[in-house]
Amino acid sequence: MKTRIITAAIGLCVLAVVMLFFETWVFETVVALITIIAIHEIYNAFALGKNETHIFIAFIPYTFIVMFSHLPFGWALLVAGSFAMLLYLVGCLLWHNQTLSAAKLGGMVVYSIMMISCFYSIVFLKTRLNNSFESIYLIMMILCIAWGGDSAAYFAGRFFGKHKMAPVISPHKTVEGAIGGVLGSGVLSVLCTMVAQMLSQALAGGKACLLLELMSASPVSYLVVFLLGMVCSGLGILGDLFASVVKRQCAIKDYGTIFPGHGGIMDRFDSVTFIAPLAAMLVWFVTTYVK
Repeated sequence: MKTRIITAAIGLCVLAVVMLFFETWVFETVVALITIIAIHEIYNAFALGKNETHIFIAFIPYTFIVMFSHLPFGWALLVAGSFAMLLYLVGCLLWHNQTLSAAKLGGMVVYSIMMISCFYSIVFLKTRLNNSFESIYLIMMILCIAWGGDSAAYFAGRFFGKHKMAPVISPHKTVEGAIGGVLGSGVLSVLCTMVAQMLSQALAGGKACLLLELMSASPVSYLVVFLLGMVCSGLGILGDLFASVVKRQCAIKDYGTIFPGHGGIMDRFDSVTFIAPLAAMLVWFVTTYVK
């Protein structure tokens, strides 16, 4: 427990430093590097072998193309790069048809694309919204729901857990813990929104940002935020269980060791897998259709 707390504290400090460069290309670069580490962990989990490292290497430039696709001509490069990546992977399978497992390659590619989509969703929030404060608020909200929900589930399960939720996939998870995590995420969502609204009004001279104004339009808005937090927490549990299934089938305990006491990037961001894309889709809908 002590190691986990120290690691978490250091991680939060690093996150704060990264956020200082939020309005620069450094942010996209850091997100890309984190994504590449996650893909490397996935590559190792599926045990493609040292002779297939060229497959992982191909994901490095592709990840940067995705994360910087908002730049001029970025989408054109992304479409061309995606098609080239597809042809390359097909070529690898054809060339190494006797040694390269199609099942392992397919699993590694699908999971890697899922994580690229997850982390790109964070970049999307930055580039889609013109207000940096609003973007940071949403990113912090995603992480708060995912990680705060994990912590709430841990303590709820530790003190009240009696019924196993998925004993084969994740023996330590309980129904009571899941309920505590979902409720905790809902409460944290409301608290984060309230704090963000106060800070936004203070910084903007009494006027909140677009999304925060929509959320504070009526008392019912807090109920909406609470319910959204619960839904996202449920998606976090889904992502966690999915990552656990992959670990079980790949016969590994953790995806990596970069975070002492926690595991790898995938072990920390598995609960973010589906939350970030949902947040990105909601932002796209609001900024496109809500005036």
